This record gives sequence, structure tokens and C-alpha cells, in this order.
Amino acid sequence: MSPRDLLWRRRWKAVHRRYRELRMIARGLVSTDRAILAHLIPIRRCNLSCAYCNEYDDSSPPVPTGTLLRRVDLLRGLGVEIVTISGGEPLLHPELDEIIRHVRRRGMIAGLITNGFLLTAERIQRLNHAGLDHLQISIDNVVPDEVSKKSLKTLDKKLQLLAQYAEFHVNINSVVGSGIRNPADALVIGRRAVELGFTSTVGIIHDGSGQLRPLSPEERRVYLEMKKLEKRSYAQINYFQDDIAHGRPSRWRCRAGARYLYICEDGLVHYCSQQRGYPAKPLEEYTVEDIRREFRTKKSCAPFCTVSCVHQISYLDFWRAPQTERPRVAVPANPAPLVRIQTGSH
Repeated sequence: MSPRDLLWRRRWKAVHRRYRELRMIARGLVSTDRAILAHLIPIRRCNLSCAYCNEYDDSSPPVPTGTLLRRVDLLRGLGVEIVTISGGEPLLHPELDEIIRHVRRRGMIAGLITNGFLLTAERIQRLNHAGLDHLQISIDNVVPDEVSKKSLKTLDKKLQLLAQYAEFHVNINSVVGSGIRNPADALVIGRRAVELGFTSTVGIIHDGSGQLRPLSPEERRVYLEMKKLEKRSYAQINYFQDDIAHGRPSRWRCRAGARYLYICEDGLVHYCSQQRGYPAKPLEEYTVEDIRREFRTKKSCAPFCTVSCVHQISYLDFWRAPQTERPRVAVPANPAPLVRIQTGSH
């Protein structure tokens, strides 16, 4: 495919994707009895072992494809409009393309969060043919270190392949905060992403004790510079990060378990990746009554929540339905140590 043909295909797909996103918002505004965004885990295993991550192991087998297709159908039945596939490392699932294809067949937007190490030109083209809408890669530093191997040095060739072949939207996420040796790396990564034609976002991570800490002056400078890149290139709703940058609690109504569902490899519905175990109900048994209950339930972990996609989808209802119910179980107020902000809701 010539560069001009690729450009036109990207533009056409972007217009179609925007239409579906606007339709999603309209449906969400009309009814609060439907979920909107779901994260689906096809495999817990990962080919990396980043020090901050608590979402992987090195041995779990892939979830059977038929089981995952059934879960996609159940999510559609709950009103879900966006399915983001993550892990673990989802590219390790042998039939990932069929899962993405089924998401699209059911009329939903298909997203993928990957570390990018397994991408090749042929793999990217298969994702094109499957109908992938969004892909996100998180890059932690310019040069790999003992905390993370997800560096610009090791992934830049993969980014070039995406720039050359991907017809879907690509977002590159970088981080600042405790545990990141060189805060300015985020700017190098963000500028490289924009140079290649991608969008760029920034996340903030906790310190080693799992507590939010205000950013240092240098980290705050980098954070503000990265926010300028976001404004130019990506319509990202993440106002809550300004509170996090100063170590302040964020006041909002978390709709996890209602507007947002996290489906683990065992098929259980959880609030999010960082609160696995709540409510931990099988997806097959999840109903509109569960959505209504969790929509009204105030989560004690919300003030210091760092899961960006939950914030973003919850903004849809910030103006209505004050939460009056208490959780049936005690949800920890602080997330796990060195938890990354998840960005990119699709």
C-alpha cells in the first residue's frame, strides 16, 4: 500500500471511529442502565517482568477462544460499546485476531494495550485486517533499566513499523513520578510519538509504599510540558491527574462495576485492575441490577484512584446520580505499590 493510500485509509477509519464514539456517548447519556467500557483479559502471562506491574504472571495459559467470544457476547448484552483487550501481554494469545474481529462483528470499538515487543510488520497488518480501532503502548524510559525494559531504545523500531503499516489509532503513554530515574525521558518519548504521527499521553506512578506523592519541581515541569503535547494531539480527559501531581485527593463519582467493567481471565467482573476481588461476580451472572447497584455505590478507594479509563468513562455522569450506597465489602483506600496510571480508555 502506498503512503497516500495508507493516509486515506487512516483518515476514513478515524471518521468512522469518531462517529461510533459519539454514538457511544449519546447512548450513555440516554441510559445509566448500561455498561460502556470493558477491559477483557485473554491471558495473564507476559513476556516481560516490569518491577512496578502487578497484572501478570509467567505461566498462565491463554483463555480458550470460545470462552472469550462468549464473554464478548455477554458484554454486548450489558450495553458495552468499547472492549479494550489487555493482560498480561495479549499478543501472546494465539487467536487474538479472532477475538478482535468478534468485538467488531458485535458492533463495538476494539482496543488493545500491549508492550509492543511482539509486533512485526505482518502482525500489524493482521491487526488491520481484524479491524482494530485503537492500540496503546506504554514506554517508561529512553534506555532500559532494572525497573522496566519498555524503553524507547528497545521499542523505536516497533514504533517505526506502526507508523509504516498501522491503519488504527496509536497512542504512546509515558510516565513521571516515583521510581522513574529520568523524568525528562517522558518528553523525549512524547515528542518521538508525535513525530511519528501518533498521539501521546502521560501517566503518574506511586512511590514504593503505594502512596501518592507530589511531583518534584522537575517532574512537575515535565508533566506540564507533556500536557501541552496532549492538548495538541489527543483529546484526553484526565483532569484528575492535576490533583495527583500535587498529592491531593480527587473528588469524583467512580462508576466502576457499572459504566466500567474489568473481566479477569477467570471471567469475573471486578471494579478495575487495581481492585481485583470486588465484586468478583461471574460475568454470566452479572445483570442490570448489578450495574444499578454499583452505579450508586461510593468506592472508598476513589479519592486516590489512578486508573484513568475509569475516571474518563465516569465523567459522563459527573452531573447526576449522587452515590448513596456503601460498598458491601471494604475496598482498600490505597492502591498496590508502584501502580501505573492506566491511560487511554480505548
